[in-house]
Amino acid sequence: MTDLKSAYDVVVIGGGHNGLACAASLAKAGKKVIVLEALHSPGGACATTEFFEQFSVSSCAQWLYQLDESVISQMSLKQNGFELSARNIPTTILSETGNHLTIFGDRLAGAGISEKDKMAFKSFNKQMMKFCDVLSKAFKRRPPSLIERSFGDVLALLGLGMKIKMLGKSDMRDLMRLGLINIYDVMEENFDNDLLKAAISVDSVLGSHMGPRSPNTVFGYLYRHMGDIFGYGRPGVSLVRGGMGQLGQSMAKAVKALGVDIELNAVVDRISIDVDKVTGVILRDGRELKAGIVVSSSDPKTTFEKFVGPVNLETDTVRRVKNVRMKGDAAKLHIALDGLPKFRGLAESRTGDRLLIAPNMEYIERAFNPSKYGQFSKSPIMDISIPSIHDSGLAPDGKHVLSAIVQYAPYDLEGGWEAGKQPFQDLLIDCLSQYYPDIKQQTLSVELLTPLDIEQRHLMHGGHWHHGEISLDQVLMMRPFPGVSQYRTPIDGLYLSGAGTHPGGGVMGLAGLNTAKEILSQKKKLKRPNFYDST
Repeated sequence: MTDLKSAYDVVVIGGGHNGLACAASLAKAGKKVIVLEALHSPGGACATTEFFEQFSVSSCAQWLYQLDESVISQMSLKQNGFELSARNIPTTILSETGNHLTIFGDRLAGAGISEKDKMAFKSFNKQMMKFCDVLSKAFKRRPPSLIERSFGDVLALLGLGMKIKMLGKSDMRDLMRLGLINIYDVMEENFDNDLLKAAISVDSVLGSHMGPRSPNTVFGYLYRHMGDIFGYGRPGVSLVRGGMGQLGQSMAKAVKALGVDIELNAVVDRISIDVDKVTGVILRDGRELKAGIVVSSSDPKTTFEKFVGPVNLETDTVRRVKNVRMKGDAAKLHIALDGLPKFRGLAESRTGDRLLIAPNMEYIERAFNPSKYGQFSKSPIMDISIPSIHDSGLAPDGKHVLSAIVQYAPYDLEGGWEAGKQPFQDLLIDCLSQYYPDIKQQTLSVELLTPLDIEQRHLMHGGHWHHGEISLDQVLMMRPFPGVSQYRTPIDGLYLSGAGTHPGGGVMGLAGLNTAKEILSQKKKLKRPNFYDST
């Protein structure tokens, strides 16, 4: 336990990547900051754990593809131990026949892909990047208010409108149309190859409670690929040497160098409030820290329902918090392997790719259907990494680790996860064996993290990776809900900075940077937001 000072300018709740990015920016501006992390290590969902003797894996987030380059430079992360073990990793969509399809940026190979689909994919990718570029500036600042209409917000809206207009009539029309339809229809309009359509669909729904036919899934695809515009290691996905936990460690080292105090195993019991203004936080061990500003990088439900408490909130606020949709539908599978995995028909040189199990869009939609009724998928989709191919330190010599994001696995499983966990784990191994026949013989140990496990291990309400669905009614000026979309809350001095705020989840860091900008932009007397503002 650290001998803490009794008062700080800012207390940051949560030492995830957004909380640390926010703390670094505030410290650079001369604020005295402390970060309180309830877990034993910094990083939040950016965590590396040893799940079997000498076998380690990124236990939650596994790919790096959206981290803003400014976070790397502003925090001098390379000088603090951050390094990639692989970058621009291709995506290979596995076929049961062994005739797999590989995506290299905007280039396709394998699966008998036609020249027509190759050209169509280049055109599709070019248009999607145009749309992502339109959104990129909006991601790097607070979302505009449609009610208060400050000069900055007006300029932001005009700038966004101008960027949309500069797309040209055809692309502008497509952007307006595509934002309202589902990825299934878009895929049917553009491509013939089932594996290609499925791969794009996976990127549209991963981490969400949606299937290819669900509305908002085109936006989901754009959101995932924002990293191709501003992300470090772009385009495509990358792996962090030492696992994602090393990113958290590097960020913690960087903020300490800036004078920020970090205390681990520091569980916040509640935020202290005097009338409508924060005065600090009270820890579970009884200690109280005084501060005029409290920044919570926890999810919105945890922040308002647990740390603030309904008694300190307007009835309408309580209702809006309750209505934020954030029940996780993704599990995480980790397997210790007694050798290099061999997938049927896959060249050894491709084993280190991002591997997908999702043979067609109908498969994905059928996988999604049971989760609507609280059941796990009998034929789930998987996003697979073999990180030890690129980073030998994650497993003993000659052995490997397999890590997979699995959908769909509902948080509120019918019958409960205590009874359902082992059957689901067995089903996943059987599913993998269709592509990787020797998996059972090579398996040394298995760890399955359900959404309930993810909630408990990483303190995310509902086990939702994004702290709330990435859908049109919960993004931009609607995230997490009207009235707190600009990081400020109805309580003076309380700010939100986690994945549940704009621009959203994923290892991006922009929510933390944007929150710090908002705090520093306020005058001595903070202007209270209108909570009934429809922003």
